[in-house]
Amino acid sequence: MAVLKPVRLGVNVDHVATVRNARGGLLPDPVRAALLAASAGADGITAHLREDRRHIRDADMARLKAEIDLPLNFEMAATEEMVGIAVSVRPNACCLVPERREERTTEGGLDAAGLAAELGPRIARLKAAGIRVSLFIAAEERQIAAAAALGADIVELHTGGWCDAVAEGRTAEAEAEFARLKAGARQAHALGLEVHAGHGLDYATAERIAAFPEIVELNIGHFLIGEAIFVGLEAAIHTMQAAIAAGRAAAAGEAA
Repeated sequence: MAVLKPVRLGVNVDHVATVRNARGGLLPDPVRAALLAASAGADGITAHLREDRRHIRDADMARLKAEIDLPLNFEMAATEEMVGIAVSVRPNACCLVPERREERTTEGGLDAAGLAAELGPRIARLKAAGIRVSLFIAAEERQIAAAAALGADIVELHTGGWCDAVAEGRTAEAEAEFARLKAGARQAHALGLEVHAGHGLDYATAERIAAFPEIVELNIGHFLIGEAIFVGLEAAIHTMQAAIAAGRAAAAGEAA
């Protein structure tokens, strides 16, 4: 049987902060959620400091870096303000994402190809600070090629369209999206990029995409925080880890 490395699970704590900010005050504390995730065996913590500070705040990022003994993945828009904050905080990685104030959550991938002139200097500045750079992009050939040309270390493939199609029973569209993700993962790996995936994943979709041998990390937040309401964060993380491990085991069996 082929041996594949386990897929890492990054837990996004943004929506703990969303609940906190809905009422104001300090609770629930996203840093406490990150500590719980770490104790449950998460491999990393992800947090998105949006320009409008709708959930994670600057102080949360500083505390996460100071208090969590896990790699910190700082999701952010590719702006001068955010690059400056990232260079100050020094997370393990920065994932550059598209951002519009009117959106509920990140919609679509970053246009790495169209924004190459703007992204290049910012990626270089982050890398000069010792920060690994990830681009959150659609699994499109030109976007993946642009990420490699820009010197990104990682691409995080946007799984939202696939997950939505699966959830809504649009089978043909879901399978087409899945095939596109598979091809994108192969292309990115061939170009020397580390391959992550995220957005909209639940237990079933995480298990299925974990079977891609090129995938090394899944970043999951909204679903886990929602499940935690009913079963607790530790239990939700353990169930997710089991689903990911099952998908990886299936991939190893196919590759044998």
